[in-house]
Amino acid sequence: METVFFNGQEVHTYGKVPEVGAKAPEFNLAGRDLSNITLADYAGKRVVLNVFPSLDTPVCAASVRKFNKETSDMDNVVVLCVSMDLPFAMQRFCTLEGLENVVPASAFRSPEFGKNYGLQITDGPLAGLLARCVLIIDENGKVAYRDLVSEITHEPDYEAAKKVLEGKY
Repeated sequence: METVFFNGQEVHTYGKVPEVGAKAPEFNLAGRDLSNITLADYAGKRVVLNVFPSLDTPVCAASVRKFNKETSDMDNVVVLCVSMDLPFAMQRFCTLEGLENVVPASAFRSPEFGKNYGLQITDGPLAGLLARCVLIIDENGKVAYRDLVSEITHEPDYEAAKKVLEGKY
């Protein structure tokens, strides 16, 4: 179990977020057209998992915009934006915002994602949603970066993630 905060209130997650160096758990998320998105689909690439509660909040929306911008010129990097939002809503947001460098990936039919990654919130007002976290999975399927944001209403550390992606860690 991980402990994070929502507006200063302690909330908990199911399980633990994988540590740096651990093999990333496989997942099966829903793409914009309800197709399956798996980690295996991106074998040999660096995968950024930008995980958040919902695109319907300013901080979550900002994180998607920021990763879209920051990774647009990076080779061999894919950013999966993961929440419990429906794929249609995620796609609509990306289309309206002109975001073409991120992949919306919904966990709405994959409760095992939140459990296997230790990100499903189990109590408090956001119970059932996912905690804010950025994970970078390297080309070999290992976790290279982990940022479980302690206060859900705060943005992740984009600069630290960018340094890992640029090999400057």
